Amino acid sequence: MRVDVLFKNARIVDGAGTPWFRGDIAVADGRILFPGQFASGVTAVREIDVADRYLMPGFIDSHTHMDFVLLRDPQALPRLRQGVTTQVIGQCGFSAAPVGDAGPDLLETFLAFLAAGVKPRWQWRTFGQWLDTLAALPLGANVASNVGHGTLRLAVMGMDDRPARPEELTAMKDLLRRSLAEGARGMTSGLIYPPGSFAPAAELMELAGVLREHGAFYESHMRNESDRVIECVAETIAVAERTGAAVIISHHKASGRRNFGKSVESLRLIDDARGRGLDVTLNQHSYEVGSTTLRAILPGWAQEGGFEALAARLTAPETRARIRAEVEAEHGDWDNYYRNSGGAAGVIPLNTPRTPDMEGRPLSQLAAERGMHPLELAFDLILANQGDDTAAFDNIGLEDIERILRHPATILASDAIPGPPGAKVHPRLCGANVRILDLFVRQRKTLSLEEAVRKMTSAPARRLRFHDRGFIAPGMAADLVIVDMDRVRDNTSFANPSAAPDGIDLVMVNGRVAMENGEATAARAGLVLR
Repeated sequence: MRVDVLFKNARIVDGAGTPWFRGDIAVADGRILFPGQFASGVTAVREIDVADRYLMPGFIDSHTHMDFVLLRDPQALPRLRQGVTTQVIGQCGFSAAPVGDAGPDLLETFLAFLAAGVKPRWQWRTFGQWLDTLAALPLGANVASNVGHGTLRLAVMGMDDRPARPEELTAMKDLLRRSLAEGARGMTSGLIYPPGSFAPAAELMELAGVLREHGAFYESHMRNESDRVIECVAETIAVAERTGAAVIISHHKASGRRNFGKSVESLRLIDDARGRGLDVTLNQHSYEVGSTTLRAILPGWAQEGGFEALAARLTAPETRARIRAEVEAEHGDWDNYYRNSGGAAGVIPLNTPRTPDMEGRPLSQLAAERGMHPLELAFDLILANQGDDTAAFDNIGLEDIERILRHPATILASDAIPGPPGAKVHPRLCGANVRILDLFVRQRKTLSLEEAVRKMTSAPARRLRFHDRGFIAPGMAADLVIVDMDRVRDNTSFANPSAAPDGIDLVMVNGRVAMENGEATAARAGLVLR
């Protein structure tokens, strides 16, 4: 028998969580053949000696914000270098489609901080046309997309802070049905971001009913991951309880030092829900420092109406003073990223393209150098960058990270937000998966290798309905990674966030070698997974 590629002498980690075993794997026509058997009578176009390193399924990054950067960098080398062969976009309520009748202008502003400097031509309007645009690219890795609740709401009712009228809710449901029919895998919400933050629970329930009809899932960046995290986990679980839809809690955490330890209770709620037969899971990035737009420090009312309305409020002295007072308040009913990060010392502007000299250092330091109050400087940065900004927030405890990481319902994800070429980004863009293998498997032994690989392969594949990926088994798609666990190292840092890892020796996508010894090949075998 002749095959395309024969991997010999491998320690096979099959993705199911079972102990590794030695064997060979053949690949033909982009599919896996007789894994684990020692090949006899098989010839191959190319034979690869794995030399007792680990051969495992390609990693599935179930929560990323790589939507627009693919238009500039369809190869996605920062992801391939760490073994990611499939990435899922359309997260936290943000998706590039569908585009409302008013056109893309408001949507482009809404998505600006995720655009990574890309200026899209907006040649699509429907969700299917957006996926067609991606499919026409020379993709290095596979891509799947959710549809964003924020995008749906924006298309129908703009940035209005009010409940949807019956006809508007019907229009959102119709757009959701069409997007699912055209290839969206589920719907995500970002309930700290306007306009998602303006939506009452009843609106989400109605939309989740549509998801249930289609066998799709609802994934939520909850309204609050800090002081009200327990209440918001319960709110998210209620969607599953009342509608029957499968539910995923995005990047679960207990944010802010006074909330460290609350993951004990939040995970108990998830266990109780699953014990009642509710389909509730969660994903997690494994960093003590998170990242999103700098506007996450602002109360929701200040952002109603879009960026122009926000800018008017920040330039009106009385309104600016009110916003500052609310941000500085000890208590509030919104997820205050400034307070959760312990104030200005825990807030680090990352990508501020119109003020690049402000990137990469704490807000407290930048403000002290200028003799300013940190919040006044933050407001000026938001205005100067016109909503196109990201920041890092030091607000998560390591004990909570490890407790959530060990939970059997946790899927690993990067929550990666890209930036323009040369911009400061969070290290998770280039290091999230290798960090798991390096820090939490090799060093801290928080997870076994097999369990870590399950959380990066078969667990997201099952959750997201990638029926032919995530396992090493006969007939599965040949997305594969060779890892040298003796050499695996995450070399990224906030000082050098784009550093390539060590120990990811080969990456195969759909049967073609896409990266080998740290270098990209000419293969562009990625598919859009509708």
